[in-house]
Amino acid sequence: MGGTAYFIVEKDSDGSSANLLIDTPACTPDTVKFLEQHGGVNQWVITHRGAIGDAKTLQEALQCEVVVQEQEAYLLPDTPNVMQYPVSYPLSPSSEAIWTPGHSPGSACVYYKGHGGVLFTGRHLLPDRSGHLVPLRFSKTFHWPRQLQSVEKLQARFSSETLSYICPAANTGFLRGRHMIADAYAQLRAIKVPPLLNSPAML
Repeated sequence: MGGTAYFIVEKDSDGSSANLLIDTPACTPDTVKFLEQHGGVNQWVITHRGAIGDAKTLQEALQCEVVVQEQEAYLLPDTPNVMQYPVSYPLSPSSEAIWTPGHSPGSACVYYKGHGGVLFTGRHLLPDRSGHLVPLRFSKTFHWPRQLQSVEKLQARFSSETLSYICPAANTGFLRGRHMIADAYAQLRAIKVPPLLNSPAML
């Protein structure tokens, strides 16, 4: 339905599965079989309320921990094994969930240290029709000033040494066959936030 989910396959130091699912693929037997064939899912991160899908059914099939920002956990009332976090959550030694409110109250990104740094931006940052990374304002956007402040938060956090790729959860057709944004840090820094919004009152 126009969304993109991601699956990171990795092992813990003891060799056990530390596989990470980011957002929600179609809950079909083929999807579950694919994930199981690659070691199953240890943790499943939901980056925004629109990515919840049929969470309870998929969690029952995967038997994994579901990680969601605390302001959107109420949308999972009957889903077992839900982990809520306030600002950030260490998923593994190589990955972390980061709260970036604005698109939705509990909107988040996931950072993965491998490959020079990969940021999975959910719906927080998306490619526009020209393939450039931007925050997009929709009719259902929760709080636009906070979304722009979340952009500044990411700009301050990363550098060219820690961020090489960005993987958005939608609008990937605008990447014209590419599967990710390779000049990630340059595109992140290029996003201009109006000075008017640089105010603690907007937090």
